Amino acid sequence: MCQGDDPNCAAFAEHRRRFLGDLAPERRAFLKSGFVATGGAAALAAGGLSLVTPALAQTSAAGGPRQATHQVLPANADTVHWGYFSKNLKPQVEIASGDFVTIETLTHQASDDAERMIQGDPGAESVYLWTKDKKGVARRGAGPEDAKLGPGGGLGVHICTGPVAIRGAEPGDVLEVRILDVAPRPCANPKFKGLAFGSNAAAWWGYHYKDLITGDRPREVVTIYEVDATGTRDWAKAVYSFRWPGVTDPNGIAHPTIDYPGLLVDHTKTERNFDVLKGIRVPIRPHFGTMGLAPAEADMVNSIPPSYTGGNIDNWRIGKGATMYYPVAVPGALFSVGDPHASQGDSELCGTAIECSLTGTFQFVLHKKQDLPGTALESLDFPMIETRDEWVLSGFSYPNYLKDLGPAAQDAIFQKSSIDLAMRDAFRKMRQFLMHAKGLTEDEAISLMSIAVDFGITQVVDGNWGVHAIVKKAIFAERTA
Repeated sequence: MCQGDDPNCAAFAEHRRRFLGDLAPERRAFLKSGFVATGGAAALAAGGLSLVTPALAQTSAAGGPRQATHQVLPANADTVHWGYFSKNLKPQVEIASGDFVTIETLTHQASDDAERMIQGDPGAESVYLWTKDKKGVARRGAGPEDAKLGPGGGLGVHICTGPVAIRGAEPGDVLEVRILDVAPRPCANPKFKGLAFGSNAAAWWGYHYKDLITGDRPREVVTIYEVDATGTRDWAKAVYSFRWPGVTDPNGIAHPTIDYPGLLVDHTKTERNFDVLKGIRVPIRPHFGTMGLAPAEADMVNSIPPSYTGGNIDNWRIGKGATMYYPVAVPGALFSVGDPHASQGDSELCGTAIECSLTGTFQFVLHKKQDLPGTALESLDFPMIETRDEWVLSGFSYPNYLKDLGPAAQDAIFQKSSIDLAMRDAFRKMRQFLMHAKGLTEDEAISLMSIAVDFGITQVVDGNWGVHAIVKKAIFAERTA
């Protein structure tokens, strides 16, 4: 029976609406409220205001109806890559278009409080293992093997699970990724049963760092947050904060600042402030900060700056119920996901969100290049977000910094970003979208952008700064073309 996955079914649109709208109605309040925070229920009804029309959906499923598979990809030392994307990575899972994968993701900030975020969790323990004799994941970043701080040099920090290869994906195609579910990874320590935890680092790369007005300056401050993992609460609260104490890693290298991922904080050397943010409830917005495909321009790419194939976009709208569209750059697409967040505000101003391990369930749909002419996806060359109510376009200081900035791009991007450039890119992308996908003239598009499109600062901490443009679907409700 069609459950919204067979475009040849006469009632495909209605079945898909029901399938997405009714996904796990008994879900815990955490999940329900988490997605309410991202803009509403899960339904992106085919045949409604979606980038994928029933005709394109049917064409993309031209091979005929098939039973979709559902696989699970755990996060452990064998399934993650730390701090980089690469077109040369061996896929952890290979799937066909239409298949589902549940993927575990781990925060790269778990070592800020190992008692709450690592201990008792075999997957996290295997990834974070680091002694004088052994390192669970040796490479951390896209730098050289012999980097002073350790293999990879910390040029990239996110623990990414994957990649997932999509059978038949080729450069020029578009990959649709539907985020069907997001759940917190419960703390495995019996002392904290029913809870999950996350960390926020006000760090040296934060926008605020050279503009402090009180206390010792500069300083790095970490705040640990508690999330309910059972469904009772849909908000996070601060547990305690501490000044970064400096860490000497198992290899004897001193780290006075947070400059290499996975550094285990010794809390005998910290002074914990439990009187922090009292009475403050932080709304849950569970989402994935880093999610995307492998770029083609380099063998190994720092996970920090986002680019045309996605990556570290850090937009809190990339949560349950959202759909992402990515241009495919390499055979198989090679999708990876990490940098899970319990919550974040636009700008991610101080350096991080509430970095909190999550598990997501995704469906992958491949749209072939030859099927795209005449559709809204025909000229898509950037990552795009679709929710039930909105289209969200991601603008960056440099749309494809790996190409735009030449051989030294991975260093240069951290020196050249600006909000002005990101705003210009977001404007140009929204203009293109309104003219191409919605059939407006340039003058109409410009007028509409000024009166009905919301531009916001996505982040100012990821090297390639971001501005997003949001247009509500309801604007086009009466438009026939």
